[in-house]
Amino acid sequence: MAEKNPSAFAWRPFLEQVSRDLLADEGVRGMLPSEVVSSGWLGYEGAKEAEIVAVETRLGAKLPPSYRTFLSESNGWRNCGPFIYDLWSCSDVHWFQERNQQWIDAYIYPENNGITIVYPPGQVPPAPRPLTDEEYLVYGDQQDSCRFRTEYLQTALEISDVGDSAVLLLNSKKISEGGEWEAWLFANWMPGAHRYRSFRELMEGEYKSFLRLRAETQ
Repeated sequence: MAEKNPSAFAWRPFLEQVSRDLLADEGVRGMLPSEVVSSGWLGYEGAKEAEIVAVETRLGAKLPPSYRTFLSESNGWRNCGPFIYDLWSCSDVHWFQERNQQWIDAYIYPENNGITIVYPPGQVPPAPRPLTDEEYLVYGDQQDSCRFRTEYLQTALEISDVGDSAVLLLNSKKISEGGEWEAWLFANWMPGAHRYRSFRELMEGEYKSFLRLRAETQ
């Protein structure tokens, strides 16, 4: 199913609702400074166009539309769900490989992770097979987090801190006709990636995950 135009999204009312719901949670409030809690806003002042252009120049890439418009509304974010605690501001966004090459290598080269699989005599491990687009382009609850293209980690953009052994990434190799980059919640405990068609879809999805987990624990 094709996604709605993500860059036309009204970020402010959505983020205000996210702030209200997350700040209603005692656990979230306990992680934040008192002035943030009293403000009722988990965001920051929006980035200026010059700041966004500067990060694009540094990265050598045009940021996806829904992420650009988010940054112009709030240059970073303090909590976006149960697994990620901070979304980076423009100045902190980097290519994933710059700070996490060992993490990438553990997925791209699992044979080097110190674990030896012993096959019975006469048997050999199956040859790796690239995922077809039909297998890969599955989103929502139907997707299998273990079935993703690990090679995309090498060129992914890191847009958050490492929260609960998890990080948010934008996939620079899977770009829609409208310029949206595929967005990932990448976590060791999945293990793998839960993928979304865009940054907007990721933010909506992680907010729904928070609401669902809160309902299950009440």
